[in-house]
Amino acid sequence: MSLNLESRFGRIKLGYFPSPLQRLNRLSEALGVSVWAKRDDVSSGLAYGGNKIRKLEWLAAQALKQGCDTLVSIGNIQSNHTRQVAAVAAFLGMRCRLVQEEWTHWENPVYDKVGNILLSRLMGAETLLEGEGYSTEVKPTWERALEQVRRDGGKPYAIPAGASDHPLGGLGYANFADELALQEKEQGVFFETIITATCTGSTQGGMVAGFKAQDRPRRLIGVDTACNADMTRRAVTKIARATAELIGIERTIEDADVIIDPRFAGPDYGLPDEPTIAAIRMAARLEGMLTDPVYEGKSMAGLIAMAKSGELKKGSDVLYVHLGGAPALNAYYDAFA
Repeated sequence: MSLNLESRFGRIKLGYFPSPLQRLNRLSEALGVSVWAKRDDVSSGLAYGGNKIRKLEWLAAQALKQGCDTLVSIGNIQSNHTRQVAAVAAFLGMRCRLVQEEWTHWENPVYDKVGNILLSRLMGAETLLEGEGYSTEVKPTWERALEQVRRDGGKPYAIPAGASDHPLGGLGYANFADELALQEKEQGVFFETIITATCTGSTQGGMVAGFKAQDRPRRLIGVDTACNADMTRRAVTKIARATAELIGIERTIEDADVIIDPRFAGPDYGLPDEPTIAAIRMAARLEGMLTDPVYEGKSMAGLIAMAKSGELKKGSDVLYVHLGGAPALNAYYDAFA
């Protein structure tokens, strides 16, 4: 069934949707599995896009409706999410304040000067470098940034990390489920297995809710990138159930619907290991497709390992959801030396 979310909730179109559905021919030949990519990494003209644009379409509509003038969010120093919040604010003529915490201990003198944070600054965002430690909990650094906007006479709109723990955070990827079903029908393909990076929760959580409304079952594997699979599972499950309730899905979201694979998270959040780097090289050299060390390199490493081990059935159609993140690559240049 179609969820018809756009007719029920406010949305500002910020992306080029549906995002392309592309078969990765050379990677498929190398792995013995028919690998397709859903290219959310190229689905917007706003500062290289990525998965957060799909979520921010719904949050931005609410921000404007409420008369807010400043988007306030939080992320890592090299956050893809905060870069996309900065882009949306610039596009809509709003101010933007970003808390950039140190969630990744990457010893490089240019880490806080290039990549995503450089782009956010170019787009006019105020970047506040304070705080540390990845968590899905509400951070006091973010609360202080919101209060400062109020003291300065502005009206802030609060966007949590990853645009995730927000009442509307799962709508973008619940809508993704409808979009994918239409593309499958057009292409004559069906993906029983879908692989995505997962962290703050609303990408996978929205998908879980959206796919629950469909008749054919799927295996949606979230490759944990937080290096804390229990925290990730709690976040995804919470958002999936809240989104299902919001959009009126009557089927229960079971614990078994949330599959979190912890094997490819590397040594810590934002830190790549050798399989991550090897996966980035493989996707780049076989397909000209760029993935990053924080998220997509890890989910690509998971896909490659699952294919080689036989966890993915030979010849089966598998969907890799590419969520973006390539602008962070130059902040990690020494990982590829």
